[in-house]
Amino acid sequence: MPLFAAFPLPRSLATLIIVAVSMIATAVTPPAHAQMGGMGGGGMGGGGAQAPSGPDKPKFRDHIHTHAGMTFRRERGDSIVGSVQIVGNHVVSTADIYTELQTRKGRFYDSETVLADVRRLNDMGSFDQVTFEVKPMNVSGPSTYEDGDEPSTDATPTVQITFYVHERPVVAKVIFHGNYGLNDREIAGRSGVSVGDPLSEFSVESGRRRLIDYYQEEGFNQVAIAATIVGRSDDQVQVDTSMAPPGTVIYRINEGPLERIADIQIEGSSIVSEARLKKIITSRGPMAGILSYIGNKADMKKIDQDVDNLSAYYHSLGFLTANVGRRIQYDESGKWMTVVFVVNEGPRFRIGDMQIVGNEYITEESLRARLELKPGDMFDGTIMRRDVGELVYGYGELGFIYAEVNPKTIMRDENGVADIVYEITEGDRWKIGRIMVNIDGEPHLMRETTMLNLVDMREGDWIDRRTLEMSRRRIERSQLLETNPMIAETPDIKVVPKEDMLR
Repeated sequence: MPLFAAFPLPRSLATLIIVAVSMIATAVTPPAHAQMGGMGGGGMGGGGAQAPSGPDKPKFRDHIHTHAGMTFRRERGDSIVGSVQIVGNHVVSTADIYTELQTRKGRFYDSETVLADVRRLNDMGSFDQVTFEVKPMNVSGPSTYEDGDEPSTDATPTVQITFYVHERPVVAKVIFHGNYGLNDREIAGRSGVSVGDPLSEFSVESGRRRLIDYYQEEGFNQVAIAATIVGRSDDQVQVDTSMAPPGTVIYRINEGPLERIADIQIEGSSIVSEARLKKIITSRGPMAGILSYIGNKADMKKIDQDVDNLSAYYHSLGFLTANVGRRIQYDESGKWMTVVFVVNEGPRFRIGDMQIVGNEYITEESLRARLELKPGDMFDGTIMRRDVGELVYGYGELGFIYAEVNPKTIMRDENGVADIVYEITEGDRWKIGRIMVNIDGEPHLMRETTMLNLVDMREGDWIDRRTLEMSRRRIERSQLLETNPMIAETPDIKVVPKEDMLR
């Protein structure tokens, strides 16, 4: 009986943050050339995911500064800060402002620190002007130490620092005028402008552009929207201030007709049927009966993306010079359109020569043995991506978990012939130094060996990229761990390089 079968643990009782199997790996200088094993796991084709990297722990210095800690350098100065005051804030709380400041009461006064505080307050985005004033105070500061000697008996003068802030105006009200196809609730969240937000022309204009994008996604491709800020000095539109006080943002919307796709046609395709090509694109025409108004809104961005999808599909079939365009035809009402995709296939290319560059550890003959595409074959992008996956996972079986393979296609002058160059970046070879398990939630409900039994890796072995990914999936499917990211961090296996062993 497997070890974990003795611990039928409901997922609600424990969460595991992985880190679950955290590997300390050491880089090993590769020897001369080696032979790669035979092809394995054809189903694992494709480019393959990159090997996971360990999380970056913030430096202690940054951690302390984030929490308004003292600076690490030895403080010196001619005067001490006796008090720090904030003047001019009404919406932003004083406490929020203080958290941005490094100038604190009881510290030595430093003009560079004060200037840095001014920059930090400007970066908050809530103020359009920040100034400061330094005044001497009559109250003497505490005695100070000099170079670790006895305390000085001379009183250190103190200063009062006042930061004057001028808050940006805030949005008093948001009004949408002229919208009929979409209600206020639908478009309010899309604009990104809400009551109480700092008011700026940039944010209002950004909201206008987001509304246009949303309307076009919903099929209103002829929409026009104008934005007005009430109370602005250059505002040429007269507005009743009793209904719209200063600081009100008004979006005037001319929606235009809701456009729908009446039909989709594909011209110029000879090797692939029109029915097959229509499955590649995401735009859809009307269905029969009452369903003719469902799922066929005309999204021009989606139509343009379909042009790129068709081009990429033809390129993957070996038509490397194929290009695709589109034509739009409206009916008399202007509400229904026919989308015509025009295909110029061009010649289908064959593979002339294949080169592999950048390999140092593994011989070229061993790499070529894993390739399905051969010189003289018709170019096929799908098979080429599988070959890239085979090379990546082949390197991963030998411990090169960060190896990268970048294929390049070079068309010859002669018609219909293209060369393929596989550029390889091997990286370091990694070995498992230590396997650690970190259980979060209620660790006493699960033993470390339960998790280790799910991982088909052992300390001292070369890290196998394919095994690493299979072990990760096995942990996720084990039903022992909480997988809802809203409740706990998703279970994972992380490779953490041991930096002192790098060379």
